[in-house]
Amino acid sequence: MDEHDRGEHSDGHPLGVPDQAFSDQASSRLSLRWGTDPLLGDPFQEAALGPATLVRYPYPDGGPRPKAAVVHVHGYNDYFFQEHLARAFTAAGYAFYAVDLRAAGRSLHPDQIPHFVMDLREQAADIAAAARTVRALEPGLPLVLHAHSTGGLTGSLWAHAHRNAAGADAGPDVLVLDSPFLDLWAPDWQRTIGTRVLDTVGRLAATAVLSDGPSRYAEHLLAANGGRWEFDTTLKRPEGLPRRVGWFVAVRRGQARVAAGLEIACPVLLARSASSGPDDLDNPLLDAQDTVLDVHQMAALVPRLGHDVTELVVPGGVHDLTLSASGPREAYLDGMLEWTNSRVDAMVGARDTT
Repeated sequence: MDEHDRGEHSDGHPLGVPDQAFSDQASSRLSLRWGTDPLLGDPFQEAALGPATLVRYPYPDGGPRPKAAVVHVHGYNDYFFQEHLARAFTAAGYAFYAVDLRAAGRSLHPDQIPHFVMDLREQAADIAAAARTVRALEPGLPLVLHAHSTGGLTGSLWAHAHRNAAGADAGPDVLVLDSPFLDLWAPDWQRTIGTRVLDTVGRLAATAVLSDGPSRYAEHLLAANGGRWEFDTTLKRPEGLPRRVGWFVAVRRGQARVAAGLEIACPVLLARSASSGPDDLDNPLLDAQDTVLDVHQMAALVPRLGHDVTELVVPGGVHDLTLSASGPREAYLDGMLEWTNSRVDAMVGARDTT
């Protein structure tokens, strides 16, 4: 049993969720101190959730009860700002929540290194807290985890480790991965020898900068640069966010666990662009490819996730498929919601007949 499987039985501690880690939230999930979200404004609301932050888009009063609840998890150099994603899920009958993980987005404190963790179980604890809280706020509803990039890696590991858990500690009922960071897009020596060297010396230089440089992807998306989206450039930085040794080691350990094969019990949708290309302003397909990750690596790892995995390929999609140009963005939202609806409806129908 490796470190990511440790405690998956009822007498242990599932990935990132020691018994006392969120005891305060366990006793006060329904009395969170909600306030208007200062980044997105009304009607979005936010509440502190331990070291993380939970955001919600209130479900409309007077309509039918939501069919399921969604928790969205962002990626690296990222936070939740995709209002249109919340509205799309809500219009389709879902109660929508998002979590900004510790040291990221709304949860970032001045004394913290943005997005820096030395073990993905730290972030998994935030996902677990969000899942527990949303299940308490939306009792009886299936839980959909919608996770992007590094959030997709951590969400996959958490879902695997919680596959035998039940009740508040259960993994997701449905897992949607938007371009998950399941492998490293880099030369072979970095993926092998370089990774082993850093794994050995990582704790001695955990905060050392491993690589740095601008994110042409984020730069191109920004409305001020002629792109489609408004976002806080201190929380999603066009100049990029340095990747540090300790974070890199944590990610590579998680990716090694995926490569060894997961057994995620719930239905999984892995959505990706049709192609990858260089993150370069000279790339004529910068706005129509994944310029952050290798989509072929994602495709190759589909069989490693579980026994019920569907692949959704979006021609013209960018790394975060929800931020693509209108055509591929609509294709992603339509395809993703059609698949999610089918799985949730089947689940609810099965429950109703028992």
